[in-house]
Amino acid sequence: MTVYFIGAGPGAPDLITVRGLKLIENCKVCLFAGSLVPTEIVEAAPSDALVMDTAPMHLDQIIEEIQKADADGLDVARVHSGDPSLYGAIAEQMRRLDEMGIDYEVVPGVPAFAGAAARLKTELTLPEIAQTVIVTRTSGKASSMPEHETLEILGQSRATLAIHLSIRNLKYIEETLSPYYGEDCPVVVIYRATWPDEQIIQTTLQDMRADVRAAKITRTALIFVGRVFDAKGFKDSELYSADFAHVLRNKGKKKDRTKTKGQAAEAE
Repeated sequence: MTVYFIGAGPGAPDLITVRGLKLIENCKVCLFAGSLVPTEIVEAAPSDALVMDTAPMHLDQIIEEIQKADADGLDVARVHSGDPSLYGAIAEQMRRLDEMGIDYEVVPGVPAFAGAAARLKTELTLPEIAQTVIVTRTSGKASSMPEHETLEILGQSRATLAIHLSIRNLKYIEETLSPYYGEDCPVVVIYRATWPDEQIIQTTLQDMRADVRAAKITRTALIFVGRVFDAKGFKDSELYSADFAHVLRNKGKKKDRTKTKGQAAEAE
């Protein structure tokens, strides 16, 4: 048997990958993070499949269910939200499976920040504005941040920030980032991006706490910070410039080496 760690995407049921959905449709055991994965996705499991919400379960209980499936020779769809490689808590599960000799695979999914950017119809990297996206979080109840990955350090980059799991740390975010980004720097707070009850707050570092408080958002929100969110007169990318040549488009930059059959014959 095989355990498939499947990224279900940011929320909209049709944003799961074709591979991920097909695996769910064929696995006789489906363990899913119920608080973050839409029920429509796991409803695709076989009618006789064991489908369990792991939100109220701890690690030992989850591993126990996988061991039972292993004993019965049943494949397991272990469904996580977004992309499982980001804050998916799959590393400790895979470590346990390694110890027990149970085979597993990872199926990528659309990460929350990509789904949120799509809803905003924005590009997170703009020429001469920002060419780096930092996906991070702040210290919380679950775990602290490594000392070399704090916002005091990351903020110095002035890159586009996608801050997860931090809606309760807005004061810290504002005070730490304002010296680098400016108090008027655009902030977008997205609650449950791509879900039916999605909320989008477009604000600034200095106003975000008041705006989020007014919206009564206390969980499941992503915080974007960066100048890309109000950039208007940014430079066009060179990629599609008529004056820019590359291996697939070299007109005007390199000698035309194509010849008609007649020209080739004359050359001979």
